Amino acid sequence: MNLILSWLITTLAVWATASLLPGFHLKSAKSALIVAAIFGLLNFLLGWVLFAIFTVVTLGLAWLLSFITVWIINAIVLKLTDAMTDHLKIDGFGWALVGALVISVVSSLGHWMLIGTR
Repeated sequence: MNLILSWLITTLAVWATASLLPGFHLKSAKSALIVAAIFGLLNFLLGWVLFAIFTVVTLGLAWLLSFITVWIINAIVLKLTDAMTDHLKIDGFGWALVGALVISVVSSLGHWMLIGTR
């Protein structure tokens, strides 16, 4: 049940991001569901690998600054999601960075409000 709820929260975050940012475009409302699923799957499969690579390449600095590292990794995963589907169009990496920040904030607030700290 938590997986479905997390997916719906991420869907809301993707939709809100597309509504707020002029460089972040969704094809339709249904596209938010598809983009959230692809983004979540890529983040699950590649997020930890990218984090490990960043940590090794930066000699541990990425681990010390994990918030910034995760933010950049989320932007990379958003651009990969953009490349994999025609349901999402991001105008550049700068918009992906801002979009990753908005998605993170909205998702965190949604998880905090709906799921809490069980």
